[in-house]
Amino acid sequence: MNTKCKMTTLLLAALMSINSIQIQAASNVNHSDPEKDKILLYILRNILTRSHFVVKDMNDDFSEYVFTEFIDGLDPNKRYFTQKDIKDFEKYKYDIDNQLLNEDISFYNLVYGRFTSKIKNAKSYYKDLLEKPFNFKKKETIDVNYEQSSFAKNENQLKDYWRKQLKLSTLIRIEGELEKQKRNASKKENFKIQKFENLEKNARLEVLKNMDELYVRIEELEHEDWFSTFLNSVVGAFDPHTTYMAPTIKERFDQDMSGKLEGIGARLQKKGIYTHIFKLVSGGPAWKQGDLEAGDIILEVAQGDKEPLDIVGMRLDDAIKFIKGKKGTEVRLTVKKKIDGSIKIISIIRDVVELEETFVKSSIVEKNGKKYGLIDLPKFYIDFDEQNYRDSAKDMEKEIERLKSEGVAGLVIDLRNNGGGSLKTAIEISGLFINEGPVVQIKYRGENPIIKNDTDKKIQWNGAIVVLVNEFSASASEIFAAAMQDYKRAIIIGGNQTYGKGTVQSVLPINRFTKYDKDLGALKMTIQKFYRINGGSTQIEGVYSDIAIPSRYSYMKFGERDLEGALVWDKVKQADYIQTKSYENFSDVIENSKKRIASDSKFKLINEYAKWLKKNQENTSYSLNYKLFTNQSLAQEKDAEKFKSVFDYESNLKFASPKYEVSLIKKDTILANKRLEWHKKLSKDVYVSEALNVLSELKLKPLDKLAKN
Repeated sequence: MNTKCKMTTLLLAALMSINSIQIQAASNVNHSDPEKDKILLYILRNILTRSHFVVKDMNDDFSEYVFTEFIDGLDPNKRYFTQKDIKDFEKYKYDIDNQLLNEDISFYNLVYGRFTSKIKNAKSYYKDLLEKPFNFKKKETIDVNYEQSSFAKNENQLKDYWRKQLKLSTLIRIEGELEKQKRNASKKENFKIQKFENLEKNARLEVLKNMDELYVRIEELEHEDWFSTFLNSVVGAFDPHTTYMAPTIKERFDQDMSGKLEGIGARLQKKGIYTHIFKLVSGGPAWKQGDLEAGDIILEVAQGDKEPLDIVGMRLDDAIKFIKGKKGTEVRLTVKKKIDGSIKIISIIRDVVELEETFVKSSIVEKNGKKYGLIDLPKFYIDFDEQNYRDSAKDMEKEIERLKSEGVAGLVIDLRNNGGGSLKTAIEISGLFINEGPVVQIKYRGENPIIKNDTDKKIQWNGAIVVLVNEFSASASEIFAAAMQDYKRAIIIGGNQTYGKGTVQSVLPINRFTKYDKDLGALKMTIQKFYRINGGSTQIEGVYSDIAIPSRYSYMKFGERDLEGALVWDKVKQADYIQTKSYENFSDVIENSKKRIASDSKFKLINEYAKWLKKNQENTSYSLNYKLFTNQSLAQEKDAEKFKSVFDYESNLKFASPKYEVSLIKKDTILANKRLEWHKKLSKDVYVSEALNVLSELKLKPLDKLAKN
């Protein structure tokens, strides 16, 4: 990772922290619905105090948490509020709990009202500051650890905060463009590198353009979005995974969990006042119809033969509402084509769109004369509303059966970056590898743990298994990995430990508790903790790998243990279970792998790289003097040079699709390209390679007997 990349990441992080407001903010107090706000507060307060896993007193500590979280949620980069503002807000610092008990939102109204006026000020700040060149000869620094920064003393200091942040953004762009031009100069004769003055001017214009686009999106937001920020400050005081979901967010959550939606099958993007086609979903209605392309601009939307609606200037969420619709209905899009600028009306019949990247997929690889299967499980998906629709457990069962028919000798189950999903499917998938017995224990507040069993004696796969995890494998992933580890049914390989989310959330539609006629969204609330069958919780600790492999995340802070308010680790009584003792050489294989990893120069380099990343993560101060900034960058680049080849790896293993998918690929070029890229990545994945080494060494016991209870 070179410095340019790091700086770009830094810039994006700075912008994203403002962008986060987009999801949670709005611009017009007048659009508020006081009745709705009070109903929401009343219902949320009652549900949380009665049913959340943790008994939480709404006291001064609670009030202080909400106070800090709401302000930080609106102004994470200290760009809007001054110390005077914070002082004005502090009159409510220890009174928010009392306000909530009376459905009083005086604190919210004060902060929200002040913030909307600050937004207007900010627009004039950045426009004025970007009008003229920055002084890059001045020796000054900026610390981007805004969490530890204090709020500006006054408006003048606030404007200076803006100046420094915009100056850093401009510097990063200058350096990036200069590097690009130097590369072009080395390839092309007579290529002239622009003067610094031109580079600086163009960089400022680019920053200005990005800021303008950002504030257009901010101004599109509505009261509901802003109020959601406040509500999440309240519910987040119970634990980090309890969240309020406004109706639009709830819809996206359901879509994400089920892996499907009803519509045209296109991902949309807002650019300025226009809605653009960003990407078509392979196999979706728009993809099948064939006229719509990435880059096209949607100008108007008509429902069947009705009059078209102009969506130019409409906020993206609203435009999506008109474009989506029930299966079998027609939508007519007036589109400006990217290729030639022509205007075309495109008729599309909406249908169920499957989000292919959500679902299980598999690949076959040959190693030492034997076939092995790799199953990628991105999440534990399920459709709660349609039980007959596909889910991760059903799909896993099918995929295993397909791999069995091709004679694979073992399975790698890849759970890297799998953040979890359905507890039900996690239990069912675990049951595919044991004949029966406990899988996980769950515990409600103040009650004894309940053992959740696999009751189906059928075993879908009784062969060798390796489970591949990383630091982002969480929740349901940890349930499955822990069960496989406790039964000694599989070897767990990957990061030192998984994420450490040992809590269970239930999604409660709020309208269930009221006769209010408008959609109030939903509360995703922590109602249980889950425990391994050995009695230990995965909360905080996660699942420790049998074989820990260095990764770029080895020394980073991002797990459950690093979240404020995370529930504590504890344990319960061990369940009654019997280890499968499936393997003759379980311990030997683990030791062999550890020795290989310890002596492997590639893994040694990855470990050094992880330490370097940690060091750079902690360095949050940057010079705003061009010469010193450049020197700082060059020093980092030189330091990073030894890590240039850190992930250059080629296993020479050939990955291929299972037979059933070959016919699908012939009909679908998008799917074909996706699989080709995936197979290439697998062949260059050092972690997959070691997982296959482990898998190929595992020897099953004759007359293998799996767990019985």
